[in-house]
Amino acid sequence: MSKGKLSERTSKFLQSELEPIKSNNLYAYFRPIQSKQDTEVLIDGKRVLMFGSNSYLGLTTDTRIIQAAQDALEKYGTGCAGSRFLNGTLDIHVELEERLANYVGKEAAILFSTGFQSNLGPLSCLTGRNDYILLDDRDHASIIDGSRLSFSKVIKYAHNDMDDLRSKIARLPEDSFKLIATDGIFSMEGDIVKLPELVEVADEFDAAILCDDAHSLGVIGDRGAGTASHFGLTDKVDLIMGTFSKSLASLGGFVAADTETIEYLKHRARSLMFSASMTPASVASTLKALEIIETEPEHIERLWANTEYAKQLLLDEGFDLGQTESPILPIFIRNNDKTYYVTKLLQDNGVFVNPVVAPAVPAEESLIRFSLMATHTFDQIDEAVDKMSKVFKTLEVESFIS
Repeated sequence: MSKGKLSERTSKFLQSELEPIKSNNLYAYFRPIQSKQDTEVLIDGKRVLMFGSNSYLGLTTDTRIIQAAQDALEKYGTGCAGSRFLNGTLDIHVELEERLANYVGKEAAILFSTGFQSNLGPLSCLTGRNDYILLDDRDHASIIDGSRLSFSKVIKYAHNDMDDLRSKIARLPEDSFKLIATDGIFSMEGDIVKLPELVEVADEFDAAILCDDAHSLGVIGDRGAGTASHFGLTDKVDLIMGTFSKSLASLGGFVAADTETIEYLKHRARSLMFSASMTPASVASTLKALEIIETEPEHIERLWANTEYAKQLLLDEGFDLGQTESPILPIFIRNNDKTYYVTKLLQDNGVFVNPVVAPAVPAEESLIRFSLMATHTFDQIDEAVDKMSKVFKTLEVESFIS
């Protein structure tokens, strides 16, 4: 692409998609936060309630985790200066892999530097040109991109619709390798995959299952061990993927499976082999967060107490929450422009939420994403819901039925 065509392409995007939002002072991305990721943050020097974070257990400010990161910096330095495959494996990488495998009930695990890479790795190398990957049409972008790198045939089925999955997988060659990849908790809708039914389909058609537990770890399952644990189906899910940037208060990700599969990924997953390994501070933070989650169940209990309280309060006020079953509460606005206006007015009034608009979701399903943390207080939830009610009424949001 020539320089002129590059400019033409980028300018078109800026003029058609960004300028209309920015010119109306409605741009709601890359907002600089001047404090720790807590229930309250500082933006432009002002107190703002944070209801747009993935820190479900509120552990990013836990002093024990901060100390663990500082200790790792002293012992190992700031980075590993290479990939896990070559010079970048530390003893704490191996320790964390063993701990995670035990936590989610698998034989082995392998760490990746980000959650995105954790899906990119297995999905790009486990299947080939004559194989099939089946995706829920609301799967995370990392699953979609990983499947595109695989050279496999990719088939999408309707969201959480096991009849549609069955219909599509039944048409595939009987002897072909099939991999079903799904979110555990869907990051926008907040609902949980119908894993028992999905397992039935996979068993019937001899398909493997990858479950993305990015939003499930520390949230559902025994001691927060994720979706497969939640349903008692750990032995039926072949690969469990998870991230550390949410409940585990760090950065990175992993895949857990049987030993042979993990050995295969160690030598075939390019997002592992050709990326620098997780920094020592990130590994140590994750280890300490995992220890806290496993030994202090009160964090998950508080998260669910807050979730149930906020959900009922929002429903009583007349908000449209869709089919959510998790601490992710999608508040549907169903209008792109009003979604931006709601986000802007809420921040002006001290409440941080995330807008989700087309093309991330269909325009008629645009929403703000209201996420709970274990460390929120009921008073903070009350304040946020009160302010949202006033903003929705001011903007006459049609989906708001109060």
